[in-house]
Formats: sequence, C-alpha cells, structure tokens
Amino acid sequence: MLGWFPGHMNKARRQILEALPEIDVVIEVLDARLPYSSANPMLAELTRHKPVLKVLSRADLADPERTREWTAFFDAQADTRALAVTTTQARELKRIPKLCHELAGQVRADRDVRVMVMGIPNVGKSTLINGLAGRTIAKTGNEPAVTKRQQKVRIGGRVALIDTPGVLWPKIEDQASAHRLAASGAIRDTAIDYVDVAVVAAAELARRYPKALTSRYKLKALPTYTPHPEAEQVEADGPSRVDLLALSGFDGHAILAEIAGKRGGLRPGGEVDLHRGAEVLLHELRDGKLGRLTLETPADIPAEPEQEAETAEDGGDDGEPA
Repeated sequence: MLGWFPGHMNKARRQILEALPEIDVVIEVLDARLPYSSANPMLAELTRHKPVLKVLSRADLADPERTREWTAFFDAQADTRALAVTTTQARELKRIPKLCHELAGQVRADRDVRVMVMGIPNVGKSTLINGLAGRTIAKTGNEPAVTKRQQKVRIGGRVALIDTPGVLWPKIEDQASAHRLAASGAIRDTAIDYVDVAVVAAAELARRYPKALTSRYKLKALPTYTPHPEAEQVEADGPSRVDLLALSGFDGHAILAEIAGKRGGLRPGGEVDLHRGAEVLLHELRDGKLGRLTLETPADIPAEPEQEAETAEDGGDDGEPA
C-alpha cells in the first residue's frame, strides 16, 4: 500500500467538487499502457453522475491490440466514450470537441460545452490541453504533479476546458498497480524502491512480452520464479504483501541482473549492480525502446470486494430456504 497525497492534491479535490455543478462532461486522461492503474478511483466517485470521455494518452507507446480491448471495454460503459491518442499529434485530437458535444447532449446555443480535464500526475493531461488549444496553456514536464492550480481555456468547437491539478488517490491499495505506475514514471522514483520496481517490471515483461525483452537485451532465457516457502509470512502487525513475482511466474531479479551485466552494471569482482540494470530497464521502458507495450488488460482489474462477498454468499444458493 502506498500513501502519496500532497497538500495541493487535497486542494485539487476541493476545486473539483466546487466546479462540478457547472460541468457538462469530464475528460479523464489515462495512460494507454495502464488504463486501469492510471484511473483514479477518487475521481470516478466524484464524477459518477457526469458523462465521461476516457482519453488514452501515449497510444503510440501502447500495444495497439490491447488498446482496442481497452477502448471497447470503456465504450461498453454507460455515458462513457474512449479515444486513444498521441497527445502531441494535433490531428488526433480533432475528434475530442465533437465527442464532448455528443456526450453533453442538449446544451444552450449561447454557451460552450463545459469540460473538466482530470487525471493523475504525468499522464499527458497538460500536453492534451495545449494540443487542443493550439498553443501553450498548461505547463508540461516529465515529473509528476507539474500542474498546481486550476486553469480555464476556450478551444475550438464551442468547448471550454477547465484543467485541474494532477490528483492521485490517498492510498494505492493494489500493489501491482503501484508498481506499474512507478514503472511508467507516474509516481516519483523515490516513492517505491527503484530496484524493486524494476524487478517486478522485468518479471511482468517476461510474462507479457518475452520476445521484446529477449530481443532488446539479447537474453538467452527468461528464468522462471519459484516462491520461497516462507515468502508469505509477515509480522503479526505487519502489512500483507502479494508476491508479485509469483503472479508473473518469472524471476525478475535474475532477469534484471543479466540486463545489468550486459549494460555496464558489472562491478570489479563480478558483483552485479542491480541499480544500473534498473536504470536501463525503466528508462528504456518509459522511452518506448522495448516497443509498444501495455502493462495490463481489462482482465487484470481486481474484483470489487463487494462483488466478491456477494459471489461467496450466492454460491450454491438456489433461492430455497435451507
């Protein structure tokens, strides 16, 4: 579980609540490589009564087949549309004003459709706004949480955009999501152990894209992972931790060590510098040098606790009293 909720994000939540009554449509910007993990549950709760356009940014870095799965998944939801784009390509953004009008429905002819743009830090939200406006309106950067205040801008097609600072939820309870976000750069590199993030990323890439991993780093084999028999044991008052390598089935430590050895991470005496391997893997993953990859699919979305409880209660019940 990761807690990361700076004061300006709490302020952004209040700004959202104040502005929502006047908003017609919400644009939630997601990273196309991890549309579930980059979706903010807090935003979903705040905006549940508003139509939503899910903009999957960085589509040029994502697996096209997986992106089609995600857009179909979102399009099947009520009052929701999805559009995959590369936010730096203005021509790909031209459909957005029209989609906003379609989602908004009937709006008075004398005013713009009011659209609030939301998203967690570093998903391309500011780049999207600048692309829609055709000029630099919102500050962009490679570090999370660059935007710190609410901004409003009119764009073509009778649409008024209201930007909000990047908002991340108070606690990331899904450890797999936390690691995917860290691998993508949405979470600061100091938030989770850097090498641990790379170890899990190596294992996940071995599971999802083995050819991309072996080709990029000239690996002869992808070693499988055997969980330690005491891996699940924790202190009585300690947090429960999921063995993410066991879920992937691959030994991320061994893969990362081999990457480090091939990319300048071999110290005198044969000691392997795992931090060097982590730098290589995470930087190249973020830069798209391993190819177009997506780190999750709709099938990876965890079942809601309420749904699990209902399923357990309903299991084997034919509706007749015992």
